[in-house]
Formats: sequence, C-alpha cells, structure tokens
Amino acid sequence: MLTESQQKQKQLYETDYHLWVLETVKQLQNGEFEAIDWENLIDEVSDLSRREKRRLESLLTRLFEHLLKLKYWDAERQWNQNHWKREIRNFRKQIKKELKASPSLKSYLSEQLGELYQDARELVSDASGLPIDTFPEEPMLLCDRPKDIAPLDQVLDENWFP
Repeated sequence: MLTESQQKQKQLYETDYHLWVLETVKQLQNGEFEAIDWENLIDEVSDLSRREKRRLESLLTRLFEHLLKLKYWDAERQWNQNHWKREIRNFRKQIKKELKASPSLKSYLSEQLGELYQDARELVSDASGLPIDTFPEEPMLLCDRPKDIAPLDQVLDENWFP
C-alpha cells in the first residue's frame, strides 16, 4: 500500500517530471525513503542505460554516414569534404567521451556495428541519390583495415579517413 507521500510523488511524476526529479533527489539525500516513488524511480534508472545506448547508436550511425559520403559521394566531395571531415571528427570525439564515461558500452556498440552501418548506408543512399549498392555491404570494406584492428577501433581512429 502506498503512503500518502508516495501517492503525491506519483501524481507529481505525471504532472511535473522535473519537479518530481528534484523532490526525489531531496528525499534520497534526506533519507526519506518511505516517501519515494520507487516504481517510477526504478523505471527511470533503468531507462538511463537505454538512453546511453541510443545516443551511442545515433552517433555511430551519423559517423558511418559521413564516412560513406566522404568516400563515395564524388559529385559533392569537392564542396563538402571539409564539412564531412569536421563532422567525422566531432562524432568520433563524442563517441569516445561517451565510452570513456561508460566503457562497458564498447562491446555493445561493437555488436551493433553491422546494423548501424546498414542504417547509414540507407540514409546516405537516400541523401545522395546513389544506389545503395554503391556502398559496401560490410563496414570492414569501408575501413580497408589491417586484420589485427577491430572495425570499431578503425572507425573511431581520429587519424583515419577513407
């Protein structure tokens, strides 16, 4: 059975999320555990990991998009090469910062590499008007990497451009 304080917190969660977060933090700091809306707090903490994963997935997809543009979109390379290289560097830096804060997500990102690369192929094909088969089916073909370097490490290497 929920206490009156927990019921108020649940209502606050539905009506003012930001205030709910502030109140929950204050309750945790003050040791007011009986007043905490545990159900929503557990959901929110669980969701933090999903958000990190989605952010990394988005960043890696965008990185792949720009690597593909740089290597295969010949008609636009002359005008956009510097922009694409800047974006590539930016996405790499953001990914590295995220992985520094949560190193355990590197293996997750490696597992998702193929799917995210396919997403990027489709997006670049749409943006460029080039047929999708213009772009290699496997990200390893994009990288031309030595066999001893993992695909993700090659893609994140700040000194490598296709």
